[in-house]
Amino acid sequence: MKRLLFLLAVAAFAAACDKPVNPADINIIPLPVKMETGKGYFAVTSQTTVSYASHDLKEQAELLVRLVKADTGIEMTVAGEGDGGDIVLSLKPEVGDDDAYRLTVTKKGVRLEAANPRSAVLGIQTIRQLFPADGGKMRLPAVRIEDAPAWGWRGMHLDVSRHFFAKQEVMEFLDLMAFYKLNKFHWHLTDDQGWRIEIKKYPQLTEVSGWRQFNNHDLGCIAIARRDHNPDYMLPQDRLRERNGVTEYGGYYTQEDVREVVAYAAALGIDVIPEIDMPGHMSGAIAAFPQLSCFDQAGWGETFSAPICPGKDWTLQFCKDVYAEIFELFPYEYAHLGADEVEKINWEKCPHCRRRIKTEGLANEKELQSWFVRQMEQFFIDNGRKMIGWDEITEGGLSPTAIMMWWRTWARNAVPLATAQGNEVILTPNSHYYFDYQQHANTLRDLYAFSPVPAGLDDAQKEHLLGIQANVWTEYIPSRARMQYMTFPRMPVFADVAWRGETGREWDEFYPRLLAHFPRLDRFGVNYRPLDLPGVYAVNSFVGETSVVWDYPLPAVELRYTTDGTIPDRNSQPYTGPIHIDETTEFTIRMFRPDQSAADIIRTVYRKEEYRAAVEVAEYTPGLKCVWHEGIFNRCAQIETVPIKAEYVVEAIVVPKGVGGKRGLVYTGYVEVPVDGIYTFSLTSDDGSMLYIGGEMVIDNDGPHGPITIDGQIALAKGLHPIKLYYFDMDNGGVICLRLFDAAGAEIALDISTLRH
Repeated sequence: MKRLLFLLAVAAFAAACDKPVNPADINIIPLPVKMETGKGYFAVTSQTTVSYASHDLKEQAELLVRLVKADTGIEMTVAGEGDGGDIVLSLKPEVGDDDAYRLTVTKKGVRLEAANPRSAVLGIQTIRQLFPADGGKMRLPAVRIEDAPAWGWRGMHLDVSRHFFAKQEVMEFLDLMAFYKLNKFHWHLTDDQGWRIEIKKYPQLTEVSGWRQFNNHDLGCIAIARRDHNPDYMLPQDRLRERNGVTEYGGYYTQEDVREVVAYAAALGIDVIPEIDMPGHMSGAIAAFPQLSCFDQAGWGETFSAPICPGKDWTLQFCKDVYAEIFELFPYEYAHLGADEVEKINWEKCPHCRRRIKTEGLANEKELQSWFVRQMEQFFIDNGRKMIGWDEITEGGLSPTAIMMWWRTWARNAVPLATAQGNEVILTPNSHYYFDYQQHANTLRDLYAFSPVPAGLDDAQKEHLLGIQANVWTEYIPSRARMQYMTFPRMPVFADVAWRGETGREWDEFYPRLLAHFPRLDRFGVNYRPLDLPGVYAVNSFVGETSVVWDYPLPAVELRYTTDGTIPDRNSQPYTGPIHIDETTEFTIRMFRPDQSAADIIRTVYRKEEYRAAVEVAEYTPGLKCVWHEGIFNRCAQIETVPIKAEYVVEAIVVPKGVGGKRGLVYTGYVEVPVDGIYTFSLTSDDGSMLYIGGEMVIDNDGPHGPITIDGQIALAKGLHPIKLYYFDMDNGGVICLRLFDAAGAEIALDISTLRH
C-alpha cells in the first residue's frame, strides 16, 4: 500500500510537471516584450547550482544567490565558471542592445543570456518575479522571455535634504528600484533645508548645515502625526540631537557612506546621479558660509530663497571645489546642477552681480544665471561629466551640451525648444511624476495612461529624449514608512510605463499583474498605500435606504470603521459585509495591512436625500459664466475678496484664453440632467477647487496641492440645477477638470449641451 501511494504521488507530480503553464499565473512587472509559456516547472532547492559561462558574470551569479535566499530562504550554490549549473548565466551580445536579455526556463534548468553584466541583473529580477508571490512552492514556470526596455533612462529621485534618510534606507530604496528594473537613482543631496554630504574642504557644510531646529514642515509633520494617530509622520528619534540646550534635527552622509551606496547601487545595475542644487536652493550652504550670498546673509525673496552670488569669484570657486569632491565619489557621466527656482531679486541690487553683468556683456539677471550655469558646465566637461539641470536652464539661453530635466508641466515650450536645438532631455513632468503629491482614487490609472512626451515633436526631436523619471520630494515625508507609502504602489506602475514606452499599455491588462504584487510587497515589508475603496466617494447620496458595500480587491488588508467621528484603531468595528442604513451616516475608515500597520484615514458620508428640485429659468444661453479674480490665493474663500480682472463665457470647464498665472476663477450657471437620479461629479484640480450644486457643497478639493481628484454625489431631479465652481492656481501649472456620471456610471458631457447661463 505504501509503495502504491508513493507511485501515485510520483505520477501526480510528473503530471503536474508536464502541465502547460497558464500565462495568467505569471505577473511580471514590467511586462516583458515577448513571453511564451511552456509545460511544467523547474524546482529550486538548496541543491540548485548557479554557474556563469563568463568570468564577467561572477558577481551577478553571486547576486542571484543572495537575492533568492532573501526572497525564499533557499540558499543555492555558486558552482563556478562554466555552463554546468542548473542555472547558467552567459553573455550573448547578439540578444540586443544594452539592457536586453533572454531567459529560458524548462523543467531541466534555467538559462539567462544577457547583452552585458548589467542586463544580466535585469534578467535576475525577472527570475525573482517568476517565484510565487505568496511564498508558495519554490519553483519557476517554464517560459521563454526576450526582453529589452523602451526607455534607457528609467529613473527614481529621492530628496534627502528636507528630511534625511539613513544609508540603509537608501539601500532599501535601491533594492526596490532594482526589483522593478529602474536604473537611475537621482540623489538630491542639498537644498535650503539641509546639506547632506560631507565635503572635506568645507567641513562646516555638514557640521552647521547638516542639522537644523524644527522648521514649519517638521512641525507640520508632527501635528499630522498627532492629529491622525499616524506614526509615519513622526520625525525619527535617531535623527534628533541636543546641542547647546537646543534640539536639532538632521543627519548627513560621510564620504565613506556615499562610496558604499554607490557600490551597492552599481551591483544592482543602478547609476547614481548626485545633485548639489545651485545657484538657488543654497540656504543650507549660506548658513555655513554667509559670504556665499550677495549680502553675506541667508534670506528669502518673494517666492524662493536668496541664491548664492555669482558676482563673487570666491563663490564660483567654492562651487567648483564642492563638485570636484562630488566627481571623485560618483564615477558616472552625469551629475545634476539643479539650477531651478532661482530668486533673482538680490542680484538686481548686488554690486558684485551688477559688475559681473557689465564685464561679461550680459543683458540681465536671466543671462547672469545662464552665465553661471555655463561656467559650471564647463567645469563638468573638463572633468569628463555631462551636466543635467532642471528646465529653468533654458532661461537666458541653453548651452548646446546641457541635458535638460523637464519638470514644469506648464513650461510647454521647454522640451520642443531643447530637442530642436539638439539637447538631450529627461522627462519628469510634475503633474504625474511627482510622487510627493497626494494620491487619490484615479492616481494609478492616470499614471499608467499618461504620456509624458509632449505633442508635436518630430522623430528627430524624439531621438533626444533619454527617458523618464519619477521624483520623491520630502517636505511632508519624514520617515521611511511615509516615503514608501507615497512611492508604492506608484513605483511598479511607473516602472511598467518606463520599460514599455509609449505604446501597447492597457490598464485592464496591467491591473491584475499589479494586484498580484501586493503579497510580494507584504513579504518585503513595504509600507505601501492600500488601493482605494471602489465606488466610495467623499459624499455618497441615496434616496430612502441603502446598503453600504465595500468590495475591496486586497483580501489581506483589513477594513475597520467608526460612525462617531473617532479614528479607527485595531479594536474598531471590522467590515465584514453590507451595512444597511436609512439615515445620513458619516464613516471614518482605516485600512490595516497584514502587519497591522495603518493606512491614512478615509472620511466619507452617506447622505440621505430627496431628489433636489430643478429650477425654472426663463431665458438662458449655452455655456457658463467665468469670472477671473487676479491674485495669489491659498483658499477658495479668498477668490471673491479681490476685484474682478475679466469676465468670460466658456463652453466647458476650461481656463479661458488670456487668463494669467495669478488666477482665481469662479464658474457659475446651470447644469442640466436628463432624469431623476443620483449623479456623481468628479473634480480634478491643481491647486484648490470647490463645487456647489444648488447651494449644496458636493466636493471640497480646497487648498494648495498638486493634481487631486475628489468625487461626490448628489440626488437631482430632471432639469436645470445651479452650479458654482471655485478654482485657484498658485503657480501657473494648474489643472481644472470636472466630469459628470449618471447612476449607471455613464459619463454625461459637460459642454454646451448641458451647461447654461
